[in-house]
Amino acid sequence: MTGRLLPSVLLPSLLLLGACDDLSMARQKRYDVYRRAELWSDGAEARNPPDGTVQQGALADEAALADPPPVDAALLQRGRERYEAICTPCHGLTGHGDGMIVARGFPRPPSYHEDRLRAAPARYLVDVITNGYGVMYRYANRVEPRDRWAIAAYIRALQLSQGARIAEVPGLAEKIPAEANPEGRP
Repeated sequence: MTGRLLPSVLLPSLLLLGACDDLSMARQKRYDVYRRAELWSDGAEARNPPDGTVQQGALADEAALADPPPVDAALLQRGRERYEAICTPCHGLTGHGDGMIVARGFPRPPSYHEDRLRAAPARYLVDVITNGYGVMYRYANRVEPRDRWAIAAYIRALQLSQGARIAEVPGLAEKIPAEANPEGRP
């Protein structure tokens, strides 16, 4: 009995589903970019979010940017990876502002080894990554907040490495005779 009932219920159900030709979700009305939108009084098709709305994830991002994470080897390694992937085209591997795009005619970014940037707090570097500065555009939507802190920590490591003197490196100064390096430079 169930063998005869199944086709009699299944066949009409399939026919009803096949008759549904509602493509309203597939072909929705939309505005083309930069075209006049008659629906809105200002005629603009692009709308700003309503006042008081918060972008999804914005509160978590804000909390992650509030305090820097502790600097450890893992954070520095992550900062190096992100720096080399994102920052070296402009800032170069050592942070002197001699990246590949400079060789192609783009404006040279400041060197991280200038006194002004050596004295700047890490939060300043994170803010520049977040909001951009000069011709550098913002990376807030391209670099996660924790990665911004990691990049800032790695930039600090670059600054230390490029200005280090042998006399300041523990255990290394006594291995090199003073006559070979009178100024204590690397």
